Amino acid sequence: MSVLVARRTRLLVQGITGHQGTFHARAMREYGTRVVAGTSPGKGGTEVEGVPVYDTVRDAVKGKRPNTSILFVPAPYAKDAVIEAIEAGLRLVVVITERIPFHDALELVPFARTKGATIVGPNCPGVISPGEAKVGIMPSHIFAPGDVGVVSRSGTLTYEIVNAMTQEGFGQSTCIGIGGDPVIGTNTVEALALFQKDRATKRIVVVGEIGGTAEEEAAEYIVDHVTKPVVAYVAGRTAPPGKRMGHAGAIIQEGRGTAESKAKAFEAAGVPVAEYPVDVAKLLADT
Repeated sequence: MSVLVARRTRLLVQGITGHQGTFHARAMREYGTRVVAGTSPGKGGTEVEGVPVYDTVRDAVKGKRPNTSILFVPAPYAKDAVIEAIEAGLRLVVVITERIPFHDALELVPFARTKGATIVGPNCPGVISPGEAKVGIMPSHIFAPGDVGVVSRSGTLTYEIVNAMTQEGFGQSTCIGIGGDPVIGTNTVEALALFQKDRATKRIVVVGEIGGTAEEEAAEYIVDHVTKPVVAYVAGRTAPPGKRMGHAGAIIQEGRGTAESKAKAFEAAGVPVAEYPVDVAKLLADT
């Protein structure tokens, strides 16, 4: 088993004719993901890498029955693209696009919830269930099938940690890159709930970073709802206090949101916190 994406995933690539859409559609197909269709307004009837292109999501759903979408759509048009996917009946939309306007994200997330749809992102690397399917931009060669679920706010840290895990023999059930923007579709707590229910996931890794309160909330949730072993890493311990950081979600206020407060919250919940990314694999060995 896995969460969110699996062999049954039938993927639609919105923005497939752009450079990034074409490149990653090819990479996802080469990994084994069933990329069944793409969309690009005005280019319906063409093909990209053998994948049929449609003008609209509704046409693609009618023609190829995708159940999942991934967005490589420029930020100004991403909100409309997500809404189009959800209104066409897709229930999982992975939004790779970065720099989506804050107010657009504020509209998208509640809209998806009212329709029973799941958004991963925006500004995220996507989701991968090793050996089954990849819906995202992550380097697939560092992942291996296994029983560790990974949820992360940081794409590059995910790669570093997963690479160390794989080298130490710890494969992954599913890795969810939720993104680090202030408003995201799937948060850490929701990812933890998915892994708690997944029978194939035996252990969980949480990768956090400074800003917001997602990790503190996750620690509270773990105490009451998660029975599987959890280990964590929190980036940003060396960030200078009081300095505004560049990441969109790196907002610290009222003593919460610092790396120290997050680490303390995890430790209070019985979750060991790695000092360095490569130490996550060592902590897993002790679970």
